[in-house]
Amino acid sequence: MSLNNILTVGLVQQTCSDNQKANLTDSIAGIKRAAEQGAKLVLLQELHTGLYFCQEENDNNFELAETIPGPTTEKLASLAAELGIVIVCSVFEKRAPGMYHNTAVVLETDGTIAGKYRKMHIPDDPGFQEKFYFTPGDLGFVPVQTSVANLGVLICWDQWFPEAARIMALAGADILLYPTAIGWDPADNDDAKANQLGAWQTVQRAHAITNGLPVMCCNRVGFESSPTDASTGIQFWGSSFIAGQQGEILIQASHKDKKVLVTDIDLDRTDKIRRVWPYLRDRRVDEYQALSKRFNKN
Repeated sequence: MSLNNILTVGLVQQTCSDNQKANLTDSIAGIKRAAEQGAKLVLLQELHTGLYFCQEENDNNFELAETIPGPTTEKLASLAAELGIVIVCSVFEKRAPGMYHNTAVVLETDGTIAGKYRKMHIPDDPGFQEKFYFTPGDLGFVPVQTSVANLGVLICWDQWFPEAARIMALAGADILLYPTAIGWDPADNDDAKANQLGAWQTVQRAHAITNGLPVMCCNRVGFESSPTDASTGIQFWGSSFIAGQQGEILIQASHKDKKVLVTDIDLDRTDKIRRVWPYLRDRRVDEYQALSKRFNKN
């Protein structure tokens, strides 16, 4: 990657239905719009080819999984090569019989798979019953090297953990990327919704600040009803955004509509920011052993 690098990047925030082909077509249309605006790196949201099936535990949903390479990655790989851009997509991966992952795949400008990341932190909450479906990732927090930048790809629930962002930064990531599927319980009041959205954005902006790295977060949008009577469904809050190295919002989508976001990020600014906000320099690595424990009081 050359110095003095201003990288044009894009996000595709979309709604999803139970029509996998239509969802992928929508993703492709968004990627093309971003590329037309100059984007050389495009991030898609978590599990963008279908509904968020983790609202329930249903073993029939395992039929939605696919291999890597597979139909989704092959189609998007062809598009990456056609447009000459890097695409980060999201796949419900069938790795082996009985073993499935929530996986982000990075496709290079020539259509090859540059690398992948398997979601490490797996939630198990009402409406987000992912532990039933996803084996925790085993690829570590390792940036994927591409022709445009080293990409620190993490997925949704990972975004709440500063350790994951830090390790990606220490391993040489140039950008932190978070494909995401998060939203409100429609029964929550306005104050609760505002607090949740604010916390979600604040924690990711904090990763940008404390690591001196730009952050890209692409979240789905729209209401998806619950397949059971356990809840009323999820109102995915969109609000996808790109932040600079000091957490400043460069561009952001609304919480209501589909949107393609495109903006420039200055990768060289990381060095400039870290010179005057030297968090990495001043880390007391000799005193952090307690972080390797689950809890430090009996």
